[in-house]
Amino acid sequence: MRLILLGPPGSGKGTQAQRLVHKHGIVQLSTGEMLRAAAAAGTPVGLQAKEIMANGGLVPDEVVVGIIADRIEEPDAKKGFILDGFPRTVPQAEALDELLRKRHLKLDAVVELRVNESALLARVEKRAEETRARGEEVRLDDTPEVLTKRLAQYRSMTEPLIHYYSERRKLLTVDGMMTIEHVTRDINRILAAIGALESKADEPAKKPAKSASKATETAKKTTKKPAKKAAKPARKAAKGASKAVAKAKGTNKGAKKAAKKPAKKGAKQASRAANARKGAKAVKKAAKKLTKKRAKR
Repeated sequence: MRLILLGPPGSGKGTQAQRLVHKHGIVQLSTGEMLRAAAAAGTPVGLQAKEIMANGGLVPDEVVVGIIADRIEEPDAKKGFILDGFPRTVPQAEALDELLRKRHLKLDAVVELRVNESALLARVEKRAEETRARGEEVRLDDTPEVLTKRLAQYRSMTEPLIHYYSERRKLLTVDGMMTIEHVTRDINRILAAIGALESKADEPAKKPAKSASKATETAKKTTKKPAKKAAKPARKAAKGASKAVAKAKGTNKGAKKAAKKPAKKGAKQASRAANARKGAKAVKKAAKKLTKKRAKR
């Protein structure tokens, strides 16, 4: 999951970023922290940024993009990241798009926390009063005056990103004036709806489901095997029975044939004997006639 959180100062981006980091195991990439870390590590881009910052200058976009390019290659960023403080301008957004395209990575969503500026000023005033009441020193960047300047800067430089990402169908808007819990729930709901994330709580549920389906398949196979084994002897027995029937039929036919043959032979012999007897009778008659004629003479 790769995200950008957009919103004016005091909108709660930092709080929501930390909650997403904790829930989904991704990293929060703050450009300020990355610049300081790169400078401390002595990387070529970091040394370049260090020199610029030491002279009080603004770090050019290409240097910031170079630091982000190095950072997203680190192992902890492989699962995903949330960019904090970058991009701030449309040219920075275009440079980020080009970087991700070259790395074959996809930006999943840009979440805008929409807030009421007058309500933000009221929040800061209240927070400053509470800080003074505790006897603590109010942060220089946590006053209504500083916030008013920062809001004006946000409108002129960063707010155009809302239109930029909206055109690219990456923008998702959440009401940042709700409670922290409500905002967190809304962010997670819309990210889940676009398929940008899978909750850790869902992962164990998927594994048992897979195990259950495997168990079902195994049970089916196990059931089929005994059935097949049992069916084989039955089929063999059926074949043996049919062969025995066929044999019996053949034997019956043979017996009939065998019975017919002697009957035919006997009939022939009987007819021959009858003919012989007839012939003998005829010879006797002829002999008698001949004897009588001789006696008369």
